[in-house]
Amino acid sequence: MLEPTDQKHMARTDSSSDEEDDRHHLIEQNERKLPTTNHQSTFHIDDDDVDGGYSTRQFHSQIRRRFNSLSSLNKKYLFAVSLPLLIAVLFFSTDLHGVFSSNLSIIPFDSLSDRLRESELRALYLLRQQQLGLFNLWNQTVVPVASPIPSSNSTPNATATPSNSSVSGSAFGTEQNSFVEDLKSLLLRQISLNKEIQQVLLAPHRSENSTTAGFEYDVGDPSFGAFGPDRCRKVDQKLSDRKTIEWKPNSKKFLFAICLSGQMSNHLICLEKHMFFAALLNRVLVIPSPKVDYQFSRVLDIDHINKCLGRKVVVSFEEFAESKKNHIHIDRFICYFSKPQPCYVDDDHVKKLKNLGISLGKLESPWVEDIKKPNKRTVEDVNSKFSTNEDVIAIGDVFFSDLERDWVMQPGGPIAHNCRTLIEPSRLIMLTAQRFIQTFLGKNFIALHFRRHGFLKFCNAKQPSCFYPIPQAADCITRVVERANTPVIYLSTDAADSETNLLQSLVVLNGKIVPLVKRPARNSAEKWDALLYRHGLQEDSQVEAMLDKTICAMSTVFIGASGSTFTEDILRLRKDWGSASLCDEYLCQGEQPNFIADNE
Repeated sequence: MLEPTDQKHMARTDSSSDEEDDRHHLIEQNERKLPTTNHQSTFHIDDDDVDGGYSTRQFHSQIRRRFNSLSSLNKKYLFAVSLPLLIAVLFFSTDLHGVFSSNLSIIPFDSLSDRLRESELRALYLLRQQQLGLFNLWNQTVVPVASPIPSSNSTPNATATPSNSSVSGSAFGTEQNSFVEDLKSLLLRQISLNKEIQQVLLAPHRSENSTTAGFEYDVGDPSFGAFGPDRCRKVDQKLSDRKTIEWKPNSKKFLFAICLSGQMSNHLICLEKHMFFAALLNRVLVIPSPKVDYQFSRVLDIDHINKCLGRKVVVSFEEFAESKKNHIHIDRFICYFSKPQPCYVDDDHVKKLKNLGISLGKLESPWVEDIKKPNKRTVEDVNSKFSTNEDVIAIGDVFFSDLERDWVMQPGGPIAHNCRTLIEPSRLIMLTAQRFIQTFLGKNFIALHFRRHGFLKFCNAKQPSCFYPIPQAADCITRVVERANTPVIYLSTDAADSETNLLQSLVVLNGKIVPLVKRPARNSAEKWDALLYRHGLQEDSQVEAMLDKTICAMSTVFIGASGSTFTEDILRLRKDWGSASLCDEYLCQGEQPNFIADNE
């Protein structure tokens, strides 16, 4: 495109060329109008004149007449040359905008740059209209989003029974049609591109702070409503509507917690359900010994639970054993589940309990209950089947129980207390997570639980599968990044470097790679993890897992792994802490893997 100075030069050149053409035509016209006669000119000298001679007076008279004729010709020639110059002077000196203000006020006369300016503003106007149309279409694709509260039908890890492998998408609200999700994503990209074009066109005009040709270039975004700049806002958990019960146990009645299925996350969910049973049965809950279960004291603050209720509701196994003078007897072992084996307790676990000096009677079950098909049970069912006057009872692993789902899974849980949640990471882990976020992530980040190890076989046994090829997963993650407008992703994963490196190379937004941050190896120069080392909690796999959960629970937006109780426990914390976002979702939620391997 020509620069403005070149355009003006061309305008002047074209004007000069037009003037020369006009002058040429005028000269030819004047020459054609020279006086002519059919008679012989008096100035003509023929041979007869020369030969015959003529008088001096006649000669001078002819000279004057010819001179007067030439003088008249010169004046016409001068007039023809001056006329275009006069017109040019009048053109550039007269305010034609003022003369023709009623009709020509919008016609630019200055230069080509003004016409370009008019075109830019017209393009801005059209883009603005397109943006409004896109927003209207966007609003038509939006459906009401429920609070992302996990379903109580929690699922075990891949190590647990596959019978619970079906995961409801209701953990993040109403599951939306994949086509609508894709359409919304495309619309959002077009709206973003539209806005970027507007900004580019508007940049040269920002200093003018004015309107031109009736166009007001206000580029403020129309409201997205729930999907606007705050479309990933925190979920209102409506804690004032919680339905709770008081946990006021008899200090001499105990419920012995037994959790066996899956890994740490399963056990924490099991422990939380045991608390509800203990509250219903008015008993103190005994935390399992690390000799038969995980060492909960390294990841949880047991006293925190008692402080939240203002009374003694839980005790450690060591404290319980001391109060019984190491003569521990489980008076009744009432099994919640009768299948596949009573209380979901195998012979190995019974042997471990006996090695602790615990004596127990025969395992009994008040009903037929299968972990593969748990029945929905009520508070009345539990009170009628498990109430007893015995001092110490056990009801086995209740991880798979389906008891008052809406009540149990509400934010903060079913028990009245003064804290955000009863089961949460220890204070040391919480502080370490905060220091890591301050060091590497900042306030605005996405957390991704990218479960891979053992998940291929586990997910492919489900319908539909939840194991996604890396490129498809990267595309899903990128869409969430665009929606959440976050600069970095915290990656909690058990995947190999070959998978995470490929994933990193494919998570790209607007031509820029979005960093995937993992917890680095121990470096003495970094102080974010100093508290763990100071208290001897370093290199503990359960502490590291809880630290990962805590970082994920503090994120702006969380992407979880469908079918993983690690994800489910993070969702519980986010829900209870009030950090759950409208943009939280399972990885590629609503999509099926674009390629699925055959089963063995």
